[in-house]
Amino acid sequence: MSVSPQKVAELKEVIRNHFSQIDLRSHIRGILADAIGANKEQASLLSEADILQELQSRRLIDEVLSSLQLSEDHGLFTRSGRDNLKPSFSSVDKKDAMEAIQSSQKKLDATRRYLYLQVLEGKAFLEHLQEAAPFPGQTSSYFSLHAQFLGQRFHSRPVACACEPDFGEGLLLELPVSHSDIGKMANSSSLLSMAEPVHLVLLRTVASGMSNLVSTYSLDWRSVLTRENSMQQMALELMGIGKENKVSFGMLEVKLELLPPLHQAVPQELLSTQITMERSRETERQRLFLVYAKQWWKEYLQLRESHCNRLVKIFAQDECANNWFVCSYVFPLCAGRLLEAPRLAARFVSLISYEKTQNISVGKGDSGELWASMHTFLARKRGDCENHAILLCSLLLGFGLDAYVCVGCKGKGQPHTWVMTISPDGVITFWESTTGNRYQHHNIKPDTSVLVPPKTLHPYRTIGCVFRNDSFYANIQPSDAVEMCDFNLLDESRWKAMPHEAILSVSNSVLGWQSLRLMSPTLDPQLISADLELQLQALVTEHRREQGLSADWDGHLAYLLSPALAAYELERCTGSLAGDEEFQHAIRRAVPEGHTFKGFPIQFTHRNARKIFAYSLKAEKCQEVANCRGDQVKLALRVNVYVYAENVCAVWIMYACTYRSVL
Repeated sequence: MSVSPQKVAELKEVIRNHFSQIDLRSHIRGILADAIGANKEQASLLSEADILQELQSRRLIDEVLSSLQLSEDHGLFTRSGRDNLKPSFSSVDKKDAMEAIQSSQKKLDATRRYLYLQVLEGKAFLEHLQEAAPFPGQTSSYFSLHAQFLGQRFHSRPVACACEPDFGEGLLLELPVSHSDIGKMANSSSLLSMAEPVHLVLLRTVASGMSNLVSTYSLDWRSVLTRENSMQQMALELMGIGKENKVSFGMLEVKLELLPPLHQAVPQELLSTQITMERSRETERQRLFLVYAKQWWKEYLQLRESHCNRLVKIFAQDECANNWFVCSYVFPLCAGRLLEAPRLAARFVSLISYEKTQNISVGKGDSGELWASMHTFLARKRGDCENHAILLCSLLLGFGLDAYVCVGCKGKGQPHTWVMTISPDGVITFWESTTGNRYQHHNIKPDTSVLVPPKTLHPYRTIGCVFRNDSFYANIQPSDAVEMCDFNLLDESRWKAMPHEAILSVSNSVLGWQSLRLMSPTLDPQLISADLELQLQALVTEHRREQGLSADWDGHLAYLLSPALAAYELERCTGSLAGDEEFQHAIRRAVPEGHTFKGFPIQFTHRNARKIFAYSLKAEKCQEVANCRGDQVKLALRVNVYVYAENVCAVWIMYACTYRSVL
């Protein structure tokens, strides 16, 4: 039976994604490390056949093949969590794309057009001009390209870093129906008015697993409308980030095609006029708001001399060095069925890695700070407290809460950003977006004599302003200490507000930000939990062998640890611990009389087994388990991985042992 090249390419992509999901390289490296460690003298003589024989003896190949599940039809499209037909992440052939659009079997909407975006290759990535080829088994750095357009999000397969990386990706982007003729395919006039660009984010992931932002690009795709065949190839110049935004990183060759093509091309003069009109209108809006903001800031400083030292943030600079009104970064974000409660949203945001960047500056020094756009933040899965707070506030607004981003200082005077919600009864709750913790606020009235002030549980010290997508308030109270602040935002004697009309005139000006949607998880939690558990067991066994100790694993005891890990994750989500009592009962029944049980739980946000075990050994309790000595020592290890939207993971691990003490 012959198989088409397109089907072969799709099957290869499925297998490649599966290997990446189970982290096959790390597993192979662990087996090779064991083999080399046992025969250090003959390590240099190991051939390819010896390596394959070792992998077969460990039954790794059989386990991988049994875990690889291929469906009968790897079609062009896959269903998203909202049961809408969306393009898959793999490359798409032009012929297949046309056949899919014309075929009723694919169940595509015949009233829509599609933009076929091919990412061909990179050019002149000079930083990687002399990139050395990695050694066999060595993890090399790689590029990944992320795209967002009208709520549709995609990411490319990993591509090895090189001066001319070959991406070879095809993305089929769905265009809306006509605005004028409802139910009909978008015509040239409707397409001409679609100003939202395709937002591209290029990341470079190094061998350690850290993803660094290389460049972002907003692609105005409408130039393809002026081509006779609705097809255009172009080179995009990728610029650096932040202060290096004037330095070119390289070129990206892309090809655009409208499917099906227009019957008549749009005149170039008409497109130029449309773009000029949009830019002039936006420039005028920004100019008028800047004039108003300067006057507003002048009035704010005149109210009290100490206001010049307060953290009032009006503008922030994105990764492309564009200055935006801070309210533009926030918008109501509905997570659909991916996150079903506000506290789950807080847990999800807290699991995104925190990375400290430049401090928030005051007044004229604001130009040195960068606030990444939400798509860039989600693509990289790493950011500062501002990114976490903006994402959490947007999600809470999507859940219908009265939420605001707060800008102020923490206990030791470090600038910080967090989230505040106000209940209909006026109860103030602070949400720490980097940890998921919640604190209720009780202010101290200045005219009330308090002998013993209540203990402050939250870490926040001062507050300068609060904002969201449609509101901005600056603190004008005599003291900016959080404990002394009254959060009745409608009280004009305590908070100086900006008019809603002025805010709304520019808060929606960043095209593409408000159409962003979260991505459904693609990781299999059971598969990656079992795989990580096997890797950690091998590392613990190796660690004990180095100390002359054996490792006898108790599978039943490991299973009994699972309820405790589930209870710990539930506690992080809800704030209450449930199920711990049943866990204690089960352990007491399972441990033989005269034996001692020791357990050490720990949580991570990544799945690198060697890093996890190395960090775990820094804890004294973990060392007591891993180095346990005694009579009838039994070891147990359980891994539970909880996967959220965007493939963000909470990795819970419990190291445990039972033994009978020998005096």
